[in-house]
Amino acid sequence: MIESDALRQALACVTEPALGRDVVSANLVEIVRDGEQFTVRYAPPSAALAHNAQVAERIRQVAIEAGAGPVRLEIVASAAQGSPAYPNIGCLLGVGAGKGGVGKSTVASNLAVALAQSGCRVGLLDADIYGPSVPILMGLRGAKPAVNAARKIVPAVAHGVKTVSIGFMVQDDMAVAWRGPMVGKAVTQLLQDVDWGDLDYLVVDLPPGTGDVVLSLCQAAALDGAVVVSTPQDVAFADVLRAVRMFSMLKVDVVGLVENMAYFLCPDNGKAYEIFGPSNSEHHCAAHDLTFLGRLPIELQVSPCADAGLPIVVAEPDSELCTRYKSLAADLALRLVRRKAAIAAQSALGEGFFTVHNHVPSTAG
Repeated sequence: MIESDALRQALACVTEPALGRDVVSANLVEIVRDGEQFTVRYAPPSAALAHNAQVAERIRQVAIEAGAGPVRLEIVASAAQGSPAYPNIGCLLGVGAGKGGVGKSTVASNLAVALAQSGCRVGLLDADIYGPSVPILMGLRGAKPAVNAARKIVPAVAHGVKTVSIGFMVQDDMAVAWRGPMVGKAVTQLLQDVDWGDLDYLVVDLPPGTGDVVLSLCQAAALDGAVVVSTPQDVAFADVLRAVRMFSMLKVDVVGLVENMAYFLCPDNGKAYEIFGPSNSEHHCAAHDLTFLGRLPIELQVSPCADAGLPIVVAEPDSELCTRYKSLAADLALRLVRRKAAIAAQSALGEGFFTVHNHVPSTAG
């Protein structure tokens, strides 16, 4: 029977693709021996990475080939390695737009749920102070937040996502007529005075435009990245550029652009119709050194499902739009892991990911 140290050395040949490092040096595995039984715990950098199952299977195969015998493999949640200000939040991801009406909140909500469905611990912060729509989109209309013993707001939970919105604190028909300083303070409280617990991702639904709320939040949160949402029209992209330049001024990395309502997929004949005209978004992104993340089609059920509090990834799991959202979630997870790894390499931190929190689905071999 192989010894634990020898097994650890053998597993050093297994590479985690997102990090470009082996799972041992990246501190992604823990080996536990109980008599003749080995348990290998694998903590991927993100549960949303599409290649996690392949890496886990490779770990199991190498362990068996090295002489470990039947191996129990567990895929576990890695520690949330956030910033010093928010150590329990692994990644703060803003979802913004240069203008309203492009479906930004719908994208943010479905993206958050898609990440949660992949096994991630996810929070959703509705920072659209003047037009909060997340309570409706997430089926939390009328929810009232509780306050715990530490005087922290306890998020409401829907579809596996911890959710906080200013909409929980005002009546549906009440106008939030606040000036800049009040808005900035409210946004900061929604971020800092909430008991988020351990999160892999906090998705922040930013208000449209480049006003006080976005500025206050970016300064208070130190976002790890931002996704901008647009529709196919050139006028929408022109507004996106203003948002991109604002993020650049605030030193927030723009991960890329998502084109929403890109085309209508007719259920009768399966044909795609670009009802807003041909899209130039990919061309515009290339011209402005902006990553194009993909196109989301129009689905007839999006609006009625949203009104019912059911994100499309929950209501229509077999739809093309759901498939696109899951692909987007996996792609963003990959890009964000690589970004954090590059930053860690530049600062020579080299910290490992392995600190076990709650278990997520495991496989035994």
